[in-house]
Amino acid sequence: MFASQYGACRVSNRPSRRIRAAALALALAALLPMAGLSAARATPSLVVEIDSGKVLLAEEATKPWYPASITKLMTAYVTFRALRAGRLTETTLITVSPLAASQAPSKMGFVPGTRITVDNALKMMLIKSANDIAVVIAEGVGGSVPAFVEEMNQAARDLGMTGSHFANPNGLPDPNNVTTARDLAVLVRAIALEYPEHEQLFRIPAMKIGPAVVRSYNKLIDRYPGADGMKTGFICASGFNLVATAHRGDKRLLAIVLGTNSGKERTEQAALLLERGFNHSWQIFGAVAPTVDSLRNQSGPPTDMRAQVCGGKRKNTASESEDDSGPTPTGFAAAGMGGLGAEVTGASLLQNLPPSMPPVEVFVGPTPDPAALAAAYPPPPQKKTPAKDKKITGAKQVAIPVALPKPGSKSAAKPGTKPETTVMADPTGDAAPAPKPVARPAAAKPAAAKPAAKPAAKPTASAQPKPAAKPAAKPAKPAAQSASQPTIILAPVPAPNPAAAAQ
Repeated sequence: MFASQYGACRVSNRPSRRIRAAALALALAALLPMAGLSAARATPSLVVEIDSGKVLLAEEATKPWYPASITKLMTAYVTFRALRAGRLTETTLITVSPLAASQAPSKMGFVPGTRITVDNALKMMLIKSANDIAVVIAEGVGGSVPAFVEEMNQAARDLGMTGSHFANPNGLPDPNNVTTARDLAVLVRAIALEYPEHEQLFRIPAMKIGPAVVRSYNKLIDRYPGADGMKTGFICASGFNLVATAHRGDKRLLAIVLGTNSGKERTEQAALLLERGFNHSWQIFGAVAPTVDSLRNQSGPPTDMRAQVCGGKRKNTASESEDDSGPTPTGFAAAGMGGLGAEVTGASLLQNLPPSMPPVEVFVGPTPDPAALAAAYPPPPQKKTPAKDKKITGAKQVAIPVALPKPGSKSAAKPGTKPETTVMADPTGDAAPAPKPVARPAAAKPAAAKPAAKPAAKPTASAQPKPAAKPAAKPAKPAAQSASQPTIILAPVPAPNPAAAAQ
């Protein structure tokens, strides 16, 4: 039975085909994620040789994902196309529109009407990951954002990025802005191979604008030996993404890590993947190694990392400033990659290297001009100085008119008497009640206290001369409260009618 089923294998050229098929199967099996590892991570990673397109590692590389600010790589690619076609030059001035200025951070924050060159705009977009400048480029190159987005999607179709669709030029949250790690590798190879003259843009470690120095969010630059690009990205739905390129000798690699929990984690994972790629040896499988073009994208909705990465604590806006947050990853075994030893981790591969270049100067306008740069930023908001009469908070101040008695009148205070102190407060903000007269001992007839005074028996003692000192001390008690009361009115108060004192 075995002979009849596989008798054709005796033909001289068939065994070699079987061997090649087996080798291909082994190579593809090496690219599949290990069972336990897939359950633990389930986020995309990919390592590819840039020049040959050979795949060294593929884990969930064809899974739909939100690219976040990595979208700006396609914005740059379309701009390179326009430059080569002569539609504009690197010194062409493009204008910040109100739409561009309204974009969410990360952004440069220029006021509408500010003009910048295409070259400076590309640097600001790639180093600062400026969302407003991505829109400036889109409108400057395509005439409008929708027209430029259509150019982005046409470029994706031309490159065979079958799992990608772009909805904006900056990667801010949009459910229709989708890609895969495989497609991003195709795009990176196109940039590197078709436009080598722009390679320097992706390796700049920092830019200088006026006195400020803005550093790249790609923390592999000047920390991992050989790192020379490319772009980071983050929104809550995508997690922390990184496309990284590096060279060692004549070997150039790209590593893609999507959906990590922090910027620190994406940096260390990418460093580990690159190191294993440089130490990898294909041996007999080199001839049949799969290429990035041979990978087939999956269908379905993108994974949403919001609950895992943000947990409801961070808003759904693009922010690259999280690069130093989050836990240090434990690392993972890359199938088909050369072993480095358990002691080698992503963190151990990073170091503080000498700066590869000084910060690159960028500016607004056709040439550097401090006055133009100052005018490009909105004026700081003026601080409001609170009024002196509003120092006490939590209550309204209510003015209460007090009628002062005329000198010599019957209601005037007797000689030797002190003016009474009346304290009114309005902590709730409602209208304050009318002030009640302060009870004073009166030298009136005892008959003034009639049965109506039963609820207030103490004031009936006003006819007695000795306790007169006790009621006189009562006004001092509200006066002591005046430190916590917002409204204090001091005025001489006429002696009350004895009948009123009993009410």
